[in-house]
Amino acid sequence: MSSYRDIRLMKVARNLLGYKRRLYAVGHRVRAFSSKCDKPKGVVVGVYQKDGDKPIRSSENAVLLDDAVGGKIMSLIRERGMDGRPGKGLLFNGLEGEYSTVAVVGMGVAGAGYCELEELDEGMENTRIAAGTGARALQLQRMAEVHVDGMDFPEQAAEGAALAVWRYNANKRKKNRLATPKLHMYGKGDHDAWVRGLFKAESQNLARRLSDTPANQMTPSIFAQAAVDALCPCGVAVEVRSMDWIEDMSLNSFLMIAKGSCEPPLLLECTYCGTAPEEKGVLMLGQGLTFHSGGLCLKAKTGMDIYRGAMSGAAVCVGVLRAAAALSLPLNITAVMPLCEHMPSGMAVKCGDVVTLLNGVTLGIKNVDKAAVVMMADPLLYAQANFKPKMIMTIGSVARGVTYGLGGSSTGLWTNSGYLAKQFRKAGSITGDRIWRMPLFRYFREIVTSNSTYDMSNCGRGPASSCLAAAVLHSLVPCLDWAHLDIRGTGMTTTVNPMPYLLKDCMTGRPTRTVIQFMYQMACSQS
Repeated sequence: MSSYRDIRLMKVARNLLGYKRRLYAVGHRVRAFSSKCDKPKGVVVGVYQKDGDKPIRSSENAVLLDDAVGGKIMSLIRERGMDGRPGKGLLFNGLEGEYSTVAVVGMGVAGAGYCELEELDEGMENTRIAAGTGARALQLQRMAEVHVDGMDFPEQAAEGAALAVWRYNANKRKKNRLATPKLHMYGKGDHDAWVRGLFKAESQNLARRLSDTPANQMTPSIFAQAAVDALCPCGVAVEVRSMDWIEDMSLNSFLMIAKGSCEPPLLLECTYCGTAPEEKGVLMLGQGLTFHSGGLCLKAKTGMDIYRGAMSGAAVCVGVLRAAAALSLPLNITAVMPLCEHMPSGMAVKCGDVVTLLNGVTLGIKNVDKAAVVMMADPLLYAQANFKPKMIMTIGSVARGVTYGLGGSSTGLWTNSGYLAKQFRKAGSITGDRIWRMPLFRYFREIVTSNSTYDMSNCGRGPASSCLAAAVLHSLVPCLDWAHLDIRGTGMTTTVNPMPYLLKDCMTGRPTRTVIQFMYQMACSQS
């Protein structure tokens, strides 16, 4: 399948029961068509990787399915020499029973666990890859329903399958859209874990949809309405603050970036109350640049369209709140999301302009392309003073520097707390969406604060742009536990080696599931 280099489903076209069908091969993609039923159903089952001379072994549910078809599946697997490597498998059409197509996918080594070198649980990740591979292959076979084996980890199987079959196609004609099949758990397993996995994956898919929507269809007001539609039915309180309110609260750094666009800025305050209201909670601040042109320091025209995803930090916040409500996490969470466009115009902020923040610090805007820290500065100070959280998390596609070091492999983390760093590292190893801690040295803070005519610069000097941006935000959080996630390399489009259950050149919604897992760990430690 040419769209996914890591996933290669081998062709199996056999008249198993003597009924004829046609195979059409286009490039590396194989499509099997059958008129057996109007709403065909498919099933995904897993097999473990071959261990030496021992025969290949399947999952418990695969054994039950094989027995139901008279042992034909395992005999064909042995005939074809399948080795059970993750993401590689076989498709069978025409077997007896209720399933018109069966996908048998490798789950890797049996009993795989945490790998220190990779910093992830390989057993869980192999399950996501296997479930996602099989579900996507059956989706391409036009299956209306896909039943997925829970394998060793039902929650992770649900995540992989739900992430793999989702795609943003709202702007395609209906006849050209690839339908999303209904997902069901197949066979025995922990159904509650399966449902949790679906909640987490659907929250990430929500973030993907918000991020991938074109900027003219996802303005600040449209984003605010989408957040209301997604969160209010779940019991999350949403306050939409208008431009008049923003001016009254003197969030001047936010207005400096917003004033170049005709679209009025908004500020969202979303509150999820999962425990006693008087208990201090977690504050998230999500960057909400619904389009980031670079302002007067205009970005290159090639690839500028991806900056519709500069609001991916706010999209992650919406997805996390939705999952927290669905999972009933015993934790109070507040998300503040400043929403605006950054455009060039006669009103746009100019290089060298200076703004006074709520705490009296003057911020020099040397480079207007580095708009993220400017638009987040005053909202960060406002949120600390008004919500009085126990910890703060800032999320945004802030600077390009993190992509040079980490690419799309992991999200950069800056934090003043070793405990938070350990919790994020653990969460990333469980979800397969890893977090890597970056330095928060005094070295970077001195660069952004050593200026002759103002207190602090928005970009400093030197190539470590993500570290310098984190230093600016850190200087605004004097005495609280704080974590900053720069998702420039992970939350927007991934062009090199994307995760097998995500799509190349599309918004990823990362690291929504990792933040959800982190919140779960915080709630458990609190309770």
